[in-house]
Amino acid sequence: MKKTGVRFNPSYKLFILPLLIIALSLLSCQRYKACNLETGRSCPSGKICEALGPDKGGCLKLCSSDGDDQCRDDEACFRYADNNYACTPTCDPNTALTCPDNWTCAAVAGGEYICRPECDVNAATCEEGEVCQPLPEGNAVCTTQCDPLNPASCGNNWACELRTDDLYICSEPVFIKGVVFDSLTSNPIEGAQVIAADKTGAAATDVAITDINGVYDSQVPVERNPDGTLYEGIFTLRVFAADYLPYPHGIRPAIPVDAANAAHLEGGGWLLQNASTDVALIPLPIDKQGMGSISGKVIATGENKFPGGVLIVAEAGTESGQIGFSDKKGTYTIFNVPPGNWEVHGYKAFLQLDPVTVSLAQGDIKTGIDLTENTKPYGTVSGNINIVNAPGGSATSIVLVPEATFNQTFVKGEVPPGLRAPAPPEIPSISGSFSIPGVPDGKYVVLAAFENDILVRDPDPNIAGTQIVHIAVPDGVSYEISMPVSFKVTEALVIVFPGATQPEAVLDNPTFIWKDDSSEIKYSIVVYNAFGDEVWRDDNVPRVTGAENVTLNYAGEPLQEGMYYQFRTTSWRDTGPISQTEDLLGVFYKTSSK
Repeated sequence: MKKTGVRFNPSYKLFILPLLIIALSLLSCQRYKACNLETGRSCPSGKICEALGPDKGGCLKLCSSDGDDQCRDDEACFRYADNNYACTPTCDPNTALTCPDNWTCAAVAGGEYICRPECDVNAATCEEGEVCQPLPEGNAVCTTQCDPLNPASCGNNWACELRTDDLYICSEPVFIKGVVFDSLTSNPIEGAQVIAADKTGAAATDVAITDINGVYDSQVPVERNPDGTLYEGIFTLRVFAADYLPYPHGIRPAIPVDAANAAHLEGGGWLLQNASTDVALIPLPIDKQGMGSISGKVIATGENKFPGGVLIVAEAGTESGQIGFSDKKGTYTIFNVPPGNWEVHGYKAFLQLDPVTVSLAQGDIKTGIDLTENTKPYGTVSGNINIVNAPGGSATSIVLVPEATFNQTFVKGEVPPGLRAPAPPEIPSISGSFSIPGVPDGKYVVLAAFENDILVRDPDPNIAGTQIVHIAVPDGVSYEISMPVSFKVTEALVIVFPGATQPEAVLDNPTFIWKDDSSEIKYSIVVYNAFGDEVWRDDNVPRVTGAENVTLNYAGEPLQEGMYYQFRTTSWRDTGPISQTEDLLGVFYKTSSK
């Protein structure tokens, strides 16, 4: 018998499927009791009235950001502008008509997709308490700011970044990638630790460990424009490894790295990888290799206290201090610690830490040496400087360096984050009185005109205010330390080559060039290697007349390829030295290729 009935036409799918999707979307909304967005009083206990569409409110179950109160599988725990977390229906970004008109299905709830109102990044079109979040597709939606202290607020593949208008948005992350290698052999260094510090000197990243090829990569925070593009991300790298000098250290300054120059990757995210992200470490002499290490954590318990970016110093009387630096989480390692009894200190502005005593045998590896915050008061160091024979309007900075890190040869040491006037990252601005607050307990050396500001400490030891000043905090029982003598600061001799602005490569024995002083009878020059060993000097360089620059050929022993050096020049008159070149400039290294 022939069957009768209506034959199904597959072309009906083109009409039925959109209706089904709309119907399912409506059913989803109907699961949530309608409420008045203005009053929010029509929701039962445990629920909150939030927007599910234009002028459409729904009663959503309250949830917890830590996951203790779970939502359904088709919901995401989303934080609204009123700071309430609520179970919000998810959506499918691959399905059309899944959201109301002028709303978009976007991954803004910790990586899960929900419907949010569209907006314009160039106009204030979001409600108060919300931010216009740009999306990879080129559009944008209104959402609440992410939490920079909670990485989960942006999901696994995005980062919570500060915007130029002081709002936080979820953004594609920026990575710095590079190679750490031996400066003498060019061999990669495995197991080196790399930390990026921001322009205040604080740790901006967790520690990254180099692999067998010496490669590291580290995600760094970069300020964004409102459209999500990169605005600014200035960092300096701090690198530590067993059997190598730390970087930066001694004569080697840290070279700033600008992550805002990162390239956008086709698969998403940004990457900065160039010559500035590669770091050459100088190997220690053989008799100083194979030493021990000390590692642990900085534990900061006070409100708004952060364990990252602490200068860690292992101190032992007259021994030179060995240094480390805590990463964003507070983890630190000090490499190359000789056998003996050491006291581990931590230095950072407005953070007091209890020191810990450690005994090391040859090659010992000590772990779990934690430094814990205490409640001692902070010191304040104040004084004055007197700038003479310098360009008009000159200004400088004053820094404190822990005495255990001070190198008498280089006349420099390690500056803990924040122990500077003016406070970092301000440009040098001290021309008279200064004050450095928040100084933790310790012994310090006070250095004036330490930065590249065309000024130096007056080198003449025969006048007041030119001697190196050592202080202790507290001084007896007092945390108020005032310098009894005003620092004398003068104009620096200007370096032309090599190392006029940063470390510079030389192919052969260099010719040193600097600007002529105005009232000298002679010059002296000394060249040091990275270990502070004197390589060559000439104490009787004749003055020049009728020339802008002084030129002098290096006449010492052959320079070692891959080694870093610094030349320092002093101008003299009959009564003593007049001026000298900048503390941090004149650095160069020998290379065999351009």
